[in-house]
Amino acid sequence: MKIEESSVRRAWLLTVLLVPALWWGTGRPCAAQDHEHPRADEAAHTPPAAEHSTASPEHPADGHAAGGHGKPDPLGHVIDIYGQWHLFDTFGPTIPLPEFHFGKYTFRVSKYMVLELLAGVLIAAIYIPLSKRVRNGDPPRGGWLNAFESLLTFIRDEVARPNIGHHADRYVPFLWTLFLFVLFNNLLGMFPFLGSATASIWVTGGLAVCSLFAIHGGGIAEMGLVPYLKSLWPHLDIPVPVVGFLIKLLIFVIEFLGVFIKAGVLAVRLFANMLAGHAVLAMIMLFIVMASNASPLLWGTVTVASVLGVVALSLLELFVAFLQAYIFTFLTALFMGMSMHPAH
Repeated sequence: MKIEESSVRRAWLLTVLLVPALWWGTGRPCAAQDHEHPRADEAAHTPPAAEHSTASPEHPADGHAAGGHGKPDPLGHVIDIYGQWHLFDTFGPTIPLPEFHFGKYTFRVSKYMVLELLAGVLIAAIYIPLSKRVRNGDPPRGGWLNAFESLLTFIRDEVARPNIGHHADRYVPFLWTLFLFVLFNNLLGMFPFLGSATASIWVTGGLAVCSLFAIHGGGIAEMGLVPYLKSLWPHLDIPVPVVGFLIKLLIFVIEFLGVFIKAGVLAVRLFANMLAGHAVLAMIMLFIVMASNASPLLWGTVTVASVLGVVALSLLELFVAFLQAYIFTFLTALFMGMSMHPAH
């Protein structure tokens, strides 16, 4: 089935709008820091060599663990990085990550921000030419274009329409954008020296907030604000008035909390899967460093086993990258359908 030109155009336009929003949100933990006026109790205990350091225990500026350069830390290559982006621990080039000062506030660009922008650029570079072919009436030719168009038709025909119903085509561009952005960020973690921005709870939380607005905004748009709020109130036939009201109130509170729990589950599931997968890969490779002082036979055995294990798990991670993008989009479409059709 052909992809409509207007839908493809809206999808990559949403990507252009979504990436800067998440890009700004990724820097939230370090967006407001006062380096010019440290507190007196902090200044009294700050070593001279560390006065101008931008590192923190959670986000080391040099990509290493807070414990020092001599102890490799697998999480140091998985978590977000500020200040300096080291491609290797002990040698190789270093990519400086800029800082922007607004008075006493400092906004620092992180590694994941760069990767989010890279994902957005890749999506636009692939799907803008594809949308132009659709506009001109030319079918996609070759395995490259057909593979990327098949992703769109799959999300539309197998995810959006079965879960949302006859209103699906109106919301397909958002689901396309969500799926492609999550997928491309997941896949960037499969390349050396890069990483998955979806391994940050700030990024997945931002995506979950976008899904939250789409889920309940779609329900309000289709039903109206007052009917949608009434749909959250349970309709039960309980003969005892007071007990019935209390039970209905309890169910309403649970439903209202579920509005935010659903979005939180989306964020935590994606974050945990991507962070854990890459952390396991980094830990397996760390075995080679740990066995470097052992006998050559033992070191060689550990190295071969670690490399083979990483290759096998990388294939699993490739599957997980597609699976988690699909699950995030599928659950978003499912929750949207539930909010638009509460009777079903």
